[in-house]
Amino acid sequence: MDARRLTVNCSILLTEISILHRPQAAYDAGFGAVEFWWPFDVAVPADREVDALVTAIENAGVRLTHLNFAGGDLAAGDRGLLSHPHTSNEFLDSVAVAVDIGRRLGTVGFNALYGNRISGLTASAQDDLAIENLARAGRAAAAIGADVLVEPISGVPAYPLTLAADAVAVCDRVRRECGVDNVMLLADLYHLATNGDDLDTVLDDFADRIGHVQVADAPGRGEPGTGTLDIARYLRTLADHEYAGWISLEYRATRRDTFDWLADFPA
Repeated sequence: MDARRLTVNCSILLTEISILHRPQAAYDAGFGAVEFWWPFDVAVPADREVDALVTAIENAGVRLTHLNFAGGDLAAGDRGLLSHPHTSNEFLDSVAVAVDIGRRLGTVGFNALYGNRISGLTASAQDDLAIENLARAGRAAAAIGADVLVEPISGVPAYPLTLAADAVAVCDRVRRECGVDNVMLLADLYHLATNGDDLDTVLDDFADRIGHVQVADAPGRGEPGTGTLDIARYLRTLADHEYAGWISLEYRATRRDTFDWLADFPA
């Protein structure tokens, strides 16, 4: 595989070292690009925290291709802020921070986790708010030529987007109702397969709606080759559909040399 198209998710990989040293570790492992989930404890971190992250990435000589907006406390089960009335402003504050970081580091995509369903509020009310906030995020990202990404995820029953079609429907609504056309599908092959999506169908039907691709094997979410997914074939299908974007390594390391599979991976 051409490592020049790979971006290393430094929030799930290289976790044995401190977060600010991970970009350098990715570079030392032969990669030229990294991505992160929201790397701060709050939606609006101190300037010194932002500058420290930017400096670490710049000094490592890698590009920050993708960055999540603030998504709440992931360890506690949160999966996004943008569809919750009480956290909507927090989400929008993080958009401003993320886009500024992206302007400095050449970021092309921002992942906007949709948010779990919450009791006491109708699904339609949450969805209406989500569409409004995704449109606002999309306009902000467009100012630096970047996309906003909507991701189906697995393992969280309260999270309403599980299949590719769910996320594409959200993107369609943002385009139709708000005139914003840079809100795209984040195709995480692990999550989609785990949720029962047929990946061949997804890639054939939605290739032109995919803004970013993340890979991990299933079951287990380990390195390609540790599960049953034919990731090489899926990537060839994407290439046949002229997908020319980044491929993120967003898996959990199962061995000391977590990148050794790349040596024998089909081009």
